[in-house]
Amino acid sequence: MPKVGEQIAALPMRWDDDGNLKVLMVTSRDTGRWVMPKGWEMDGKKPWAAAEIEALEEAGAKGFISHDCIGSYSYKKKLGQKHWILCEVRVYPMIVEKLKRNWKERHQRKRKWFTPKAAAKRVKESELADLLMTLASKPKKEPIIRELLKKAS
Repeated sequence: MPKVGEQIAALPMRWDDDGNLKVLMVTSRDTGRWVMPKGWEMDGKKPWAAAEIEALEEAGAKGFISHDCIGSYSYKKKLGQKHWILCEVRVYPMIVEKLKRNWKERHQRKRKWFTPKAAAKRVKESELADLLMTLASKPKKEPIIRELLKKAS
């Protein structure tokens, strides 16, 4: 039985001028597929604070992050040639206030805004696609997002 790793992710989001929700995705460094900014928990940091750091380092995104997880998904993380572990990723929504032009991993990743539906079609993990699809209609009705919007305004 493989070991289970625990990771955290930020779900950077914004509303466009027409009031449509967009989510910011980044490419993974190894395969170039679309993912959310994510990583391992950090010693001495709350999980949402670690997710906020990942969003800044991987996507150059700054803003307001929820202290509440909006959902989770699992995936197999490759470690070397023949080794992998199952990772459980907790997702923290984040309202993006600013995208930095220069950020730590800008030469290793691309970033792009997608509708939740378009993002769901591009991710490999079905649980993550399901989570994104829950935001495709009436995302402001999600209690965690509603609370986050209050803090951001």
